[in-house]
Amino acid sequence: MISDVRTRMYRVSLLRVTRFGVIFGIVALNAFSLTAQDRFDGVRASIRKRIADQSVSSLSVAVAQHGKIIWEEGFGWANREERIPATENTMYSLASISKPITATGLMTLVQAGKIDLDKPINDYLGDAKVKAHVGDAKDATVRRVANHSSGLPLHYQFFFSNEPYQKPSYDETILRYGNLVTIPGEHYQYSNLGFGIIGYVLSRVSGETYPDFMRDSVFLKLGMTHTSVDVGTGLEKFQAIRYDEKGNPIPFYDFDHPAASAVFSSAHDLVRFGMFHLKDHLSDQSAILSDASIDAMHQPTMKTGDSSGYGIGWAVDDRPDGYRVVTHNGGMPGVSTFLVLVPSEDIAVVVLMNGEDYSTPVLDEIFKVLLSKWQVLPRKPDTPAPAFNPDATLLGTWKGTLHTYQRDLPAIVKVLPSGDIHVKLGNDLESSLDDVRFKDGWLSGEAWGDVATDDAVRHRANTLRFTLKLRGNLLNGAVSATENGPNPVALTQWLEVTKQP
Repeated sequence: MISDVRTRMYRVSLLRVTRFGVIFGIVALNAFSLTAQDRFDGVRASIRKRIADQSVSSLSVAVAQHGKIIWEEGFGWANREERIPATENTMYSLASISKPITATGLMTLVQAGKIDLDKPINDYLGDAKVKAHVGDAKDATVRRVANHSSGLPLHYQFFFSNEPYQKPSYDETILRYGNLVTIPGEHYQYSNLGFGIIGYVLSRVSGETYPDFMRDSVFLKLGMTHTSVDVGTGLEKFQAIRYDEKGNPIPFYDFDHPAASAVFSSAHDLVRFGMFHLKDHLSDQSAILSDASIDAMHQPTMKTGDSSGYGIGWAVDDRPDGYRVVTHNGGMPGVSTFLVLVPSEDIAVVVLMNGEDYSTPVLDEIFKVLLSKWQVLPRKPDTPAPAFNPDATLLGTWKGTLHTYQRDLPAIVKVLPSGDIHVKLGNDLESSLDDVRFKDGWLSGEAWGDVATDDAVRHRANTLRFTLKLRGNLLNGAVSATENGPNPVALTQWLEVTKQP
C-alpha cells in the first residue's frame, strides 16, 4: 500500500496533464501499487495467519528502499473492543525503540553545542546526581550513558492506570536508583534508567518538558505526525491497545524512565525516521542532524558481543551473511516492535505489534524478499549454567552490606567447596544461589530474597539477580529485585562484601 501522502502528491500532479495523461497516470500508479504488493504477497499471507492464530491482535509493517516507501500496511485489530482496524498510521507503543528516537533528540543538542557527549552526565543534572559506589562518577559521561556502559544498572518500573501508585519525580528516581554498580566503561549493562536520565537532561537543557522537546525538535521536523510521547492529545483514535498473551486489554501504563520506553509511533512515521537515519534526505524533513552526526550515532563504541556493539541509541550487528544492520527492537507487556536498517542497501524495515510476540519470522520473510543473501539465523538456545567449581579465590564466607535507598542490610555470601552458594540478606533465611556462572571475574546467579524497600514490596519483587565483580578480596556489584509477572519490574541495589579470614 502506498502512503496517503504519496498518493495525494500523485493526484495533484495528475491534474496538470491531459485527460489521456490522467488515465495513463492512474493506471501507472495502480500498477506500481500492485507490483509492490505482489512482491510481499507471501509475507502478507504469513501475517494473516499469525493474526488468525491470535498470536497478536494486530501487526503493521512498513518497508522503504532507496528513499521510497515500497510497502506499508496494517493487519488485524488495533482496538478489538471498538473494532478499529490497524493501518500504517496506527500508533503503537514502541517500548525500547524509544531509545534511538530519544538519542536523535540528544544529538540535536550536541550538534547545537549545548551538550558535550564526553562530559559527565552529572554536569547536566540538578541536585540529584548519579552516585558512584565503584569508580568515579565523572567518568559516567553522556556518551557512556547512551551506549549503556556508564555503570548504571538494570532497571524497569511500570505504573498502571488502574493502580493508586504514582511515578516518582526524575530527581527521586535518580536518588533511589542512580547508582553506578560497575566502573564506567568496564561493562555493558542495558539500562532503561540511563535513557530515562538522558530524557531528563534534554528537558533541563532545552527548558521544555521531554514530550514537548521531542515533538518540537524531532517529530514535527521529521514529518512524524502520528508520533508522540505517550498518546498525544488528539491522537487517541490512532492508538493500538496493548493486549496480554490471553488477548485481554492491558490498562494504560507509564514509567519512571519515559525517554527509554514511552514513545508511540506508526509504521509509516517510524520507517520515515529510519529513512532519515539512512540519509535519504526527504524533501519534507528538516535536516535536524548532519550526516556526520548520524554516522556518530551508528558507530558502536561499546562491544555487546563478538560481532555486535552499541552506539548512541542504536544497536549495531555485523551479520554472518555480510550485512551490517543498525537496529533496535522493543518488548514489554503488550508490545513487540522492530526497526532494522541496512545502510549498505538503503533499506529500512518496521514491524510493530500490540502483543507479546518476540519472534522475528516476519522480519526474515521481508528481508528474504529484499535481499537474496539474507540468512535466517538460528535462535541461540537457552543453555543451562555449567557445573560451578569454585576456586580458592571464591571459597569461603563474604560479609558486607546491601545498600538500598531506604536502609542498609547486612549481607552474607557463603561459597562452599561443593559449589553451592548461600546468601543471606538482613533477617531473611539463607537462600541458595541458582544458575550460578563465573566468567572473567563476574559471578552471577539468582536467589530468593527481600530487599525490604517500599518499591520492591509493592511489586513483590523477590527474585534477586546477582551480578558481582571479584576485585581482590571484595565482591561487589548489582542485586536486582525482579518480578516477571503482568507488572514486571527490576529494581537494583548495590552490594559489597569482603572475604573473611
